[in-house]
Amino acid sequence: MELINQHTKTIMEGCKERARDAGLSFTDESLEYIVTNRDLLELGPKVMIPTLYDYWVHDVEVLHAKGTYELYPHNPYETVINTRPPISFYNDNNPDWLNVMIFYHVLGHIDVFQNNLYFRNTWDYDFTGQALSDKRVIARLRSEKGRWVDYVIEFSRAIDNLVDFHGELAELFVSQEAGCSARLNYYFDVFLQSVKKVSISEYVREINRYNESMRNFGPLAEKTFFADAERRYPELESHFLREKQTQPSRRDLLRYLLEKSEFLNRDENQWMKTILEIIRKTSLFFQPQIRTKIVNEGWASYWHEKLFLQDDRIKGHEVDFARIHAGVTSLPRVGTNPYALGMRLFTYIEQQADKGRLSFDFQRVKDSNTRKRFDTKNVGGQEAIFGVRENLGDALFIKNYLDQDFLDLHKLFVVGKRLDRRRMVWQYYVKSRKAEDYRKMLMDTLYHPPVITVDPDKGDGDLYLVHTFEGKQLVQEYIASTMMGIEYLWGRPVHLETSVAQVDVVPETGNEGVPDGAVVWQRVLFTMEGKTLTQKVL
Repeated sequence: MELINQHTKTIMEGCKERARDAGLSFTDESLEYIVTNRDLLELGPKVMIPTLYDYWVHDVEVLHAKGTYELYPHNPYETVINTRPPISFYNDNNPDWLNVMIFYHVLGHIDVFQNNLYFRNTWDYDFTGQALSDKRVIARLRSEKGRWVDYVIEFSRAIDNLVDFHGELAELFVSQEAGCSARLNYYFDVFLQSVKKVSISEYVREINRYNESMRNFGPLAEKTFFADAERRYPELESHFLREKQTQPSRRDLLRYLLEKSEFLNRDENQWMKTILEIIRKTSLFFQPQIRTKIVNEGWASYWHEKLFLQDDRIKGHEVDFARIHAGVTSLPRVGTNPYALGMRLFTYIEQQADKGRLSFDFQRVKDSNTRKRFDTKNVGGQEAIFGVRENLGDALFIKNYLDQDFLDLHKLFVVGKRLDRRRMVWQYYVKSRKAEDYRKMLMDTLYHPPVITVDPDKGDGDLYLVHTFEGKQLVQEYIASTMMGIEYLWGRPVHLETSVAQVDVVPETGNEGVPDGAVVWQRVLFTMEGKTLTQKVL
């Protein structure tokens, strides 16, 4: 692995100038390295961060990737990581014209890293430097504590998806000038919605009452507002104080263990807290990348196509570009390609905005012919897509903009699968062409860790976890090992309340002869005590 030569760096700087002229925004400094395919295989398990701490799972993944590469050789064109400065890696056999296309793609990624609000928690420090420091800390602890360090890493990584990413992100955007106190946030976000469960109309009335207090009383607005609220809800203050005592966020299991575990807070176990902090910090750093895969790849693909087609260096390589671009951004009939879907969605949003179709007036039009002719010549497409790039992750990107017109435009559909019992083969068929079904299919593929919260009022000193059921049960085979690790970190028994499926199979019906089973969800309580897992129905 080595830095790119001066000739290639000059090409990169030229791409930066053109990208900035088109509206992209990023810092001046960047690092580019030339690597071989095998270098990329070794960096892959460490999420392309060369300084990430060593761990045995990384070695296993490297061996697996190398074995796969021997059978199926492939050529990854580039990889870029969100650091300060941004670091990107390029294959050692790329020609100059291909590097131009790749540089534009990389600059699209960097623009997202440095402007999308999901990445706000990564803007203020260099993760590669932090990772190197963490790597040295873990290496020192290994020399002192031996294999116990890897046990703690194992237990921590088993729950590193249970971090309150959105809660951490929200804290970065709390305006000090707005005067929104912790009590006010608790009143509107928790007390009214979860404790009192007021109606929507009552909730809106409370918001209007607070706004009226702000207009009439200025600095005394909050005090005046709560004087009336406490008359109606005398229990408000006690609930708020109890909530403060149960901080940190009950949705951030790693942080809760760090601050509340008596076992970890013993003097002889302080070193374990260091490892948990490293695992949690690393997880929070990578959370925005997991949650913006379609936005990120779609934005980079949109710009590498737009900018490279305008670049005079494409001359003589139009066919080569078309072949590679089609391979990267082709829209499959079955499955999902985030590059293709994201790029086409951005193009669609731009076209819709230019015609004034991102408006309530257009949404009210039901006639298909009128919708096709609707055009206010708004010319706001670029502004619209830059707003999407700044504010949205994958879930809202899909939910807000993937509509029936987009589905019809690209002839997309949901594919179903059924077993032909006569021939014993799987049959694929068009299951639906509705936008809501296609959105649901995509949403089901997005990263969505289970919502597991700590209930401090239960357990009597034990750790009581509550899984908010969202239609999918936890993977049963991982429950025992994960809860065993949590029990070790907590130092006392652990309880997990969740839902599991009980399939009630009825006699075979229908032409296909497939059992029509009714799934009954049961609420159960798993208990891990002394490395033994028990289960009971609630």
